[in-house]
Amino acid sequence: MKLNKIMALVIGGLSLAACSDIDDQVYEGGALSKEQSQEVNEAMPERAEASFNGLFYFMGNPAQNYGTRFNNARADDFGFVMMAISQDFEGPDMAGADNGYNWFSAASEYSSRTPSYANPYIRYVTPYTLIGMVNDLLGTLPEGTEEAKNMRGQCLALRAFSYLSLAPYFQGRYADCKDKPCVPLLNDSIDATNNPRATVGKVYETILTDLNEAIELLGTDRKSKAYINRNVAYGLRARAYLAMEEWTKAADDATKALEGYAPASMAEVSVPAFCDMTKEANWLWGITLTDDQANYFGLGTCASWMSALCGDGYGAACGTTAMVNKLLWSRIPDTDVRKGWWIDENLHSPNWANLTWGTAKGDEIALLVTDDGGKVELPAYTNIKFGMKSGVGSTLNNSDWPLMRAEEMVLIQAEGYAKGGNESKGRQTLENFVKTYRDPSYTIPTYRTLADEIWFQRRVELWGEGFAVSDARRLHKPIVRFHANEATNFADAFTFNISADDPWMNMRFSNAETDNNKGIVNNTGGNQPVAGQNPDLLDGVTD
Repeated sequence: MKLNKIMALVIGGLSLAACSDIDDQVYEGGALSKEQSQEVNEAMPERAEASFNGLFYFMGNPAQNYGTRFNNARADDFGFVMMAISQDFEGPDMAGADNGYNWFSAASEYSSRTPSYANPYIRYVTPYTLIGMVNDLLGTLPEGTEEAKNMRGQCLALRAFSYLSLAPYFQGRYADCKDKPCVPLLNDSIDATNNPRATVGKVYETILTDLNEAIELLGTDRKSKAYINRNVAYGLRARAYLAMEEWTKAADDATKALEGYAPASMAEVSVPAFCDMTKEANWLWGITLTDDQANYFGLGTCASWMSALCGDGYGAACGTTAMVNKLLWSRIPDTDVRKGWWIDENLHSPNWANLTWGTAKGDEIALLVTDDGGKVELPAYTNIKFGMKSGVGSTLNNSDWPLMRAEEMVLIQAEGYAKGGNESKGRQTLENFVKTYRDPSYTIPTYRTLADEIWFQRRVELWGEGFAVSDARRLHKPIVRFHANEATNFADAFTFNISADDPWMNMRFSNAETDNNKGIVNNTGGNQPVAGQNPDLLDGVTD
């Protein structure tokens, strides 16, 4: 097809997405065949680039599944960041308020298994929307250029990431469930109305196939850390191998992912942070929001929910900012800088000593109540790990979100070495990391197994970032929120423990999926947990 004919098609009705209206291109399609779209993209590379940029814009975009800013928008509808927060609220270490303002109470109480609820729907449809966008773009990318190869590599990695965001929650751990049904796979040849669940093994085979090619196609250069390079692809494959218990391969890939990166220093994590990608040298990958996205529906962002320093959000204004489980916090040594990521029972933390909000400074911020209703008193054990990109008290909720950090890769190294036959190297890797970057007094304790100590370090270091449930599942560990003989700071309705084998841990497919895809056989079994359930369960970490 000649260029003038392509242009005629474009002018004749194809709406091309520009960076400023990239939302529209998520839903475009049907005007041209894939072959025609490929020819358009070859003649107008900016079209392919706009569609490609839209993939990353989509990942944390607020109000993308329900309504608009002024019409039925949900404050818990913000893509992959929402998924991470939900997954940690379902875990053992992140407590939330039991009040009418907490949109994440469905996760805390595990009614998130109810197929008609919005929470599980968002967590299901978000990865599949991205997979669909990726599949559409892969079929229309121009061929032969380095830029096209780079875009293809990033698309493949995004698709693998999307399946990795689903697989651990719809079936048990790989080692036990390789041949059991997991989630459907999407491709051009399937009938979407009758697409059965692929096995766990097939899903991970698909993930590895995509990542293997992505690693071959990608280099280290990229526009920003919001995009994917070879380091990130190695890191994603390290996660997949960790889930598959391919210990040596996981450690090797984590080492490759770390090339050029190091953990943040003690000084860097001794103040509220984890909010500005441009200042976080230890981040390999993250989600960044534009100011326009944050202004569009600022209540549906990570800052609104996770930062106690937010001047216009659900967390600080409604008393719903996430708290650490006292059980975990009490096990962190006082010499560890991370203990200050949460305020203690006296509302104190050394980590915000030099911060001010109006006339309040340091610990005084906990009791501050602002006249505009943007801040109420903070309860004990509230997290101050997550700062505000635009400053303390800012009403612009444009904070970035970490998807992969150097610290995670070091902990994968430690676990991979320790379980892959080189325990001494695993111990050394773990001890060097904690001693150098978090607690100068650290030595590996003798009262936990090395495997449980690595899990403890993951639970502290990666708290709030979305790893809690997937880690518990792959390690075949129970969710332990309370002990019968210890006080807890979980709300009564959320105070329960769940055994590792409880079928209620498996996510249910939403009604929207089972109504439209008759090939789905839903997960069943178990019951929603009740207060006080399983008080004698132990996990090897908080015992």
